[in-house]
Amino acid sequence: MNNHTYVAIMAGGVGSRFWPASREARPKQFLDIMGDGRSLLRMTFDRFLNVTTADKIFVVTNGKYREQVKEHLPEVTDNQILCEPSRNNTAPCVAYTAFKLYQLDPEANFVIAPSDALIINEGLFANNINKALTFTAENDALLTLGISPDRPHTGYGYIQFEGAEENSGVYPVKRFTEKPDMATATSFLASGNYLWNAGIFIWRAATILDAYEKYAPEIFALLQQGLACYNTADEQAFIDEFYPQTPKISVDYAIMENADNIYTIPAQFGWSDLGAWGALYQESGKDENGNVVSGNQVLMEDVHNSLIRGPKDKLMVIGGVDDLLIIDEGDVLLIYPKNREQEIKKLRSRVEGAHGDQFV
Repeated sequence: MNNHTYVAIMAGGVGSRFWPASREARPKQFLDIMGDGRSLLRMTFDRFLNVTTADKIFVVTNGKYREQVKEHLPEVTDNQILCEPSRNNTAPCVAYTAFKLYQLDPEANFVIAPSDALIINEGLFANNINKALTFTAENDALLTLGISPDRPHTGYGYIQFEGAEENSGVYPVKRFTEKPDMATATSFLASGNYLWNAGIFIWRAATILDAYEKYAPEIFALLQQGLACYNTADEQAFIDEFYPQTPKISVDYAIMENADNIYTIPAQFGWSDLGAWGALYQESGKDENGNVVSGNQVLMEDVHNSLIRGPKDKLMVIGGVDDLLIIDEGDVLLIYPKNREQEIKKLRSRVEGAHGDQFV
């Protein structure tokens, strides 16, 4: 493992499409969504131990989740937890991380990735990450892992790539396309040179900061002021004052769609962004009737193609239904058509409007 290799895990979101399991007080990255006894954050941290050591894995989260991060990752120090005072999307998050790591190690070469992805083949994942890190260590490159698509999907962004760099398996990126319609997604799949955008980025801190100075100067100027504060007792006070002033924009829009040194590695390690209940259903083992069931006491009769999640101490009796989400969190019961899962985020907002923050 290279001494200049770092990892940053983005874990500040609220996971609103996983409501009512994911709540503002305890969002999905802290939940055992896959049922293996580990939270998504813990699974992600463990996965990156194949890339670098625990002391070089940082977590970027909302300040209110600092203690939960420490609960799930007791081996990390306070300095490894970057606490955002506001949710300003991924561009400020990446810039803050890059400045902090650059101040710590001007040769820092790092991965920044979400905390809530499912990876099936973790060995192949580590191989792809290490290949990317080798490339970015030697080149002024902004690299993203692209997932080879196995079906047309309208919920993901796409990366169009060109010929490989000297047979290295690393390809220049021609363009990014945000979530397309089904006809466009089908044509992308047929062309063979489009990948899903997994939001997993690899670059040297110095390289990405150069890109911010050029393409996102407002973010760069605001956060550069704190260079002497990063990794000191003054860091949080600086961030609390200046971070909320940064524009709310994604790193894709701010940097990746503008820079000319973008590269990708097509990957096939089995990936899902676990963005909503349907993705969990797709990736989970099913019974003979196509059901995914999480709960100790569930009695079913004539139930098909449904995702059922209930408290361990509650008997659930369900019959005569098909293609449903049935999520019982004790104080909230959600019963909704599985094929309309994208409406759940709006439903959560309606609940908040009607009942305040008690159930969100």
